[in-house]
Amino acid sequence: MYLAIRRAGAQSRGSDLECALTMTTEFTPFAALAGGALIGLSAVGLMLVSGRIAGIAGIVRRALLPDPNARPVEALAFIAGLVLAPGAYTLLSGEGVQQTVSQNVPLLVVAGLLVGFGSIVGSGCTSGHGVCGLSRLSARSIVATVTFMATAAVTVYVARHVVGG
Repeated sequence: MYLAIRRAGAQSRGSDLECALTMTTEFTPFAALAGGALIGLSAVGLMLVSGRIAGIAGIVRRALLPDPNARPVEALAFIAGLVLAPGAYTLLSGEGVQQTVSQNVPLLVVAGLLVGFGSIVGSGCTSGHGVCGLSRLSARSIVATVTFMATAAVTVYVARHVVGG
């Protein structure tokens, strides 16, 4: 799913610009299954190799603020895999990865701060709680996952039905 903000031309309302929200959701079961399997495989691989959870917030923290036990090189290698994966996909499939990001900088700043705040308050991020914590039946991760999924549902509802028209 992506959010694109389209500006209608000034011809419809004089000098005012009209903004409309356009959202599309493209679900492909095979791609979702393959992506989920790869995420699960990488989480299990990291747990087997290092005994650590594949929570991106924790991995980034280990890379940026290493302590003696942080293994920053391991964290940087995991982050490099995240950054290089779209290029590998493009090479293997011959199709480019498509992603649309809003050009509304204040929106992106607020969204980033909210996500960062949520990962601090929730003691982890969606990948750590949703993938690794749920598979370990962690009560804290179950509560965190229910919270961020409910928040996502409310956000989509508001964006599609309240703000979007």
